[in-house]
Amino acid sequence: MNADNSELPGPRPDLEPLDNIGDANRRRNPAHDDHADGDDHVPPDPAPAPPRWRELFGPEHRGAAVVLAAGVLVGAVNIYLASSMLPTAVAEIGGESFYAWNMTLYLVAMVIATMLVSRFLARRGNAGAYLIGFALFMVGSLACAVSPTMPVLLAGRCLQGLGAGLLSGLGFAVIRSALPRRLWTRGNALMSAMYGVGNFAGPALGGLFAQFGSWRLAFVLMAGIAAVCGAAVPRVLPRGERGHAAAPVPVVSLALVMAATAAVSVSGILPDTMARAAGVAMALLLVVGFVAHERRSARRVFPGATYRAGSALKWVYLTLGLLSFGVAVESFVPLFGQRLAGLPPLAAGFFGAAVSLGWSLTQIAGSSAVREHTVRRLRTTGPVLLALGFLVQGLLQREHASIWWVVIWVPVLCVAGSGIGLAYPHLSVAAMSAATDPEEGRQAAAAIATVTTMSTAFGTAVAGALVSLGGPSMLGSARWVLFGFAVLCAIGIFTARAADRTSRPRRSVAVEDRPVVTQIFQ
Repeated sequence: MNADNSELPGPRPDLEPLDNIGDANRRRNPAHDDHADGDDHVPPDPAPAPPRWRELFGPEHRGAAVVLAAGVLVGAVNIYLASSMLPTAVAEIGGESFYAWNMTLYLVAMVIATMLVSRFLARRGNAGAYLIGFALFMVGSLACAVSPTMPVLLAGRCLQGLGAGLLSGLGFAVIRSALPRRLWTRGNALMSAMYGVGNFAGPALGGLFAQFGSWRLAFVLMAGIAAVCGAAVPRVLPRGERGHAAAPVPVVSLALVMAATAAVSVSGILPDTMARAAGVAMALLLVVGFVAHERRSARRVFPGATYRAGSALKWVYLTLGLLSFGVAVESFVPLFGQRLAGLPPLAAGFFGAAVSLGWSLTQIAGSSAVREHTVRRLRTTGPVLLALGFLVQGLLQREHASIWWVVIWVPVLCVAGSGIGLAYPHLSVAAMSAATDPEEGRQAAAAIATVTTMSTAFGTAVAGALVSLGGPSMLGSARWVLFGFAVLCAIGIFTARAADRTSRPRRSVAVEDRPVVTQIFQ
């Protein structure tokens, strides 16, 4: 039985129907009983001030916040860290024919691990699951550091991916028990920002270590970070409850997602446009098969609410996926900067991280919103800014662009990234709050990382296909990518609105402006 007595028979007082909140308010406030005829307006309670960042990083929650953020960060950094160092590693240990499998195996392992987060939590609790995640990542990093051949390096990358995926999913799932509810939005903003920081820091760190021929030391550094964080886990994280029965592993769902991720990852490195398109189409068919199987099966990766008619959760996940999909543009922006503006590689690399920079910076302001109507507006504004930024960036592309023209590109990409930063933390809280059962809530939260990782992989493959459609013209390729992503990311506007419509309860006037932290997606 769950600790919150959610399985006890009878109505639960903490889940009173929203239609009766006004009446309940009057019962708690006898002074308003003279307005029971409904002629007078009952003023809403003033919204509480949003929690401050210093509360999240105060003595009570600092340790948990740092460990959760570090787990997401190491996974995000290592997506691109190894790619930046791989040319140097290949020159030393060989294995050029396996070059493309570095990213593919890492992403596949990462997606698989994110789908098993709720199982690890049920069996090992918070601390135990985190220790396993950091241990896998540390062992994988050390294997990469000492690898004498490419197959050993790839095996290490698989272990890294398993650890990184587990840590990424835990970062969202453990927020529910490690932080009070009022800090969920701040916590989710911090986890989301770690993806942006990782996308920025990964290529920079990899390039720095590769430049000095010390690619092995980069993996040693990652192993050291994992060891330090793992040592802190028992002291800063709540142990969490373990399930009484081991949850069955959804083998078929895992196999379908693994095949879809592998197909889209491989399609991203194929030279032929038609082959890439076929790979993406195959991956989409596998995803459709995954959804069809999940709807019928009792062994699911996503919580059951995702597939129920009238549920907002599926629209929340689709919006999160489309926002994460847009980040894949960063993989090709440095190429456009070098070919169209003549930027040196280092400058082009930092220029390419402008989307992640905008994403990370806007977490600070966006996560301060607490009123329901403001949060709903931010969740819809996010896809608008992302699509608009890509559209304007496409219009600004020029052959032989001057440095002053490039200066305009950077804030435009930052605006695109800010759309992710404004919407992502609130969508994450919506997913976490979609279930009242703690077990299903953890499953819903862990799925955020699954959606993010899969969408990034799909976005990279689609971006590669769009580059090929541009033909020999780099200007044409840039416009195909940016305009194509503007159209695809704009779909997020409609999925966000669908989530709002589906989740909007019938409310009395007295609760029209209640804070979102107490009623979002109930």
